[in-house]
Amino acid sequence: MGFPSVLTMAHRLAAERIRPGDAVIDATVGNGVDTEFLAKAVGPTGVVYGFDIQQAALDTARARVAAAAPETRLELFLASHHRMAELLPADLKGRISAVMFNLGYLPGAEDARSVVTRPETTLAALDASLSFLRPGGALTVVVYTGHEGGLEEGEAVDKWARALPVDIGQVVLYRMAQRPRAPYLIAVERK
Repeated sequence: MGFPSVLTMAHRLAAERIRPGDAVIDATVGNGVDTEFLAKAVGPTGVVYGFDIQQAALDTARARVAAAAPETRLELFLASHHRMAELLPADLKGRISAVMFNLGYLPGAEDARSVVTRPETTLAALDASLSFLRPGGALTVVVYTGHEGGLEEGEAVDKWARALPVDIGQVVLYRMAQRPRAPYLIAVERK
C-alpha cells in the first residue's frame, strides 16, 4: 500500500483547513494540479489566486479548473510568487486558509529545467504567505531537489522553516528517510 505521496499529504493538510467559500493561494501554478484541488475545495463561493511566470502554466490551470470546478472564481497572475504581497488585495491579509507551493520546474514544458524556482524569490514568497494566512491556516511546500539549483533551494527553505518562530507557526517535515533526494514536504500551520 505505501505511505501517501508528498502531494497527497500536502492536499490532506490543506483540505483539513479549507472551508467552502474560502480564499486560497497556489503560489506555483505549474500544471494546475494544486489549482484544481484548491478550486474544488473552496467551491463556487470561494476564490483561488495563482501565480506562475509561464503563460502555458496559467493556460493549463485555467483549463483544468474550467473542467473540474467551473463556477469557482480563479484569479491568475503571470508573475513570480514573490510578488504576491504587491499583487493581492491587502484586505486578504490574515484571511487565506491555505497557500500551496510546488518548487522546481514546469513538468512537460520545452524549456522545463531552464525555468526553475529560485531561493531568493521563494523565500520572499514564503514570508509574504505567512502574512496572508489566517490563524490555523496551512502553508505547504513540496520541495524537489533533483534539478540544478534544487538542493540549494531546498536547503534555503529548510533553514527558513527551522528558524520560524513557534509563536508564528508550527512546522512539520514529511520525507522518506531512506531516499534523501526524493521530493519532500514542509508544512506550516499558522498560529
